[in-house]
Amino acid sequence: MPPRTTDSAPERRDDDRPRPDHEPAVEPEADAASGRDGEAGEAQADEARAHAEGARPDSDSDSASSASKDVDQRVAAMRRTADGARRWRAAQLAGCAALLAVALTGGAIAFGGAGNGRAGGDAAAVSAAGALSPGVLARGDLDAGIASLQKHLRAQPRDFGSWATLGVAYVEQARTKGDPSRYPQAERALKRSLELEPGNDPALAGQGALAAARHDFPGALKYADRALKQNPYNERALCTRIDALVELGRYDDAAKAADTADDRRPGVPVFTRYAYVRELRGDVRTARDVLERALDAADSPADITYVATALGQLAWNQGDYKAALGHYARALAADDSYLPALEGRARAAAADGDRAAAVKGLEQVVARFPLPGPLVALGELYEDRGADGDRAKAGDQYALVDAWTALARAGGVNADLDSAMAAADHGDKKEALRSARAEWDRRHSVHTADALAWALHVNGRDEEALPYARRATATGYRNAAFLFHRGIIERATGDEREARDHLKAALDLNPGFSPLGAREARTALKDLEKNR
Repeated sequence: MPPRTTDSAPERRDDDRPRPDHEPAVEPEADAASGRDGEAGEAQADEARAHAEGARPDSDSDSASSASKDVDQRVAAMRRTADGARRWRAAQLAGCAALLAVALTGGAIAFGGAGNGRAGGDAAAVSAAGALSPGVLARGDLDAGIASLQKHLRAQPRDFGSWATLGVAYVEQARTKGDPSRYPQAERALKRSLELEPGNDPALAGQGALAAARHDFPGALKYADRALKQNPYNERALCTRIDALVELGRYDDAAKAADTADDRRPGVPVFTRYAYVRELRGDVRTARDVLERALDAADSPADITYVATALGQLAWNQGDYKAALGHYARALAADDSYLPALEGRARAAAADGDRAAAVKGLEQVVARFPLPGPLVALGELYEDRGADGDRAKAGDQYALVDAWTALARAGGVNADLDSAMAAADHGDKKEALRSARAEWDRRHSVHTADALAWALHVNGRDEEALPYARRATATGYRNAAFLFHRGIIERATGDEREARDHLKAALDLNPGFSPLGAREARTALKDLEKNR
């Protein structure tokens, strides 16, 4: 699976301090509206700014009715873009993808497009004043949070806390809907909050979350530190700080940050990050124990879904597919539309030998959320199956990755790691190396080391690749894809003994880590055994 990130953890209020009477009791890091009505509401007040993006107020019913259409239109647009890319190759892809990004960004500004919430609306959560009731956003009721914030900000356009909530709402919407066009809207909402109340920690923490979502991890660390200077107990800032240090490859610092967060704000968001830090350092047992305790303590559907999914991925990484499927089933029982659990269940089904269920599951995922991870996984399943038309179907999935990358970059996202990994196996190898080098220049994590090693390998530069492959496996992180990449590179450099050891380790750990990669690993290991 792709590297696990932790920005989707359900979180609670950033602090326990008394809040101003005008501030709705919402959770600053949870998600909210498409911003059309929130930003339009600002335009109705005397102090409204021109940055309302030209949006017009619409009724809540209009927002809800346009939700599913908006998602469907975005997916359809991406598929049209990808189809054009497949026919016309690189130059035409770039043009189509750019138009796609402009169209989607413009559509989001003009029409809002709330999208479908993971758990649907919750009208009862809206108080008479239009503010959010505590917990509605963290429960995953994204559309209810959107409508509530829009209504509240029309009435209280100077409520800096709700503007901060709206900003992080866009971040979550972009993540859950696969729509990076929301990021510029998040940036504007958070900026508005800070204009109204300079230095307020919920907005600073939101800026950190936005920077992390855009893969600007130095920026995420900077904003998290600024928020924590204002409020050392801000949960989102504590968690974003761990995330940023992990993604920068500063694992010792991340472990210290996780300990600090655990002391200050123990709970599901911190526990899941603590577990991931331990997993990255090879301590799978502690990671599992922490997640299991967190699941036992989880008391909301959002918490149960998130922690059970993390346990499913941990089990899948260790090749325990039955356990993974059980965890994903529990996650989906709490929220049957949670994307990471749906994707994880399909991958576990594929590894467990149920390819039909895997293909069906991933087809359902990418039909609504065409993100790079599931797109590549589905393409590889088509290639592995090899039925009539499957090669063309696989090519369609890989072209969609290019379309997503263009859209992400238009939304200010650094997509170099995603594009490097996809292009190395299924696209422009030279572009894969360019992207991997660019990402390595920014951060030195195990994932960027692995990406650069593999990009160098597919470009025939194995001697140069080997140190990066070794670095990717140096922390003790048990990742079969990393071991596979290292083994293949060692074989290419003539170190057959080490190649055998690492290819065998990859297949022993997780024999279904990738339909195509596992097959290549088995073939290479068989050839090496013949040469002994």
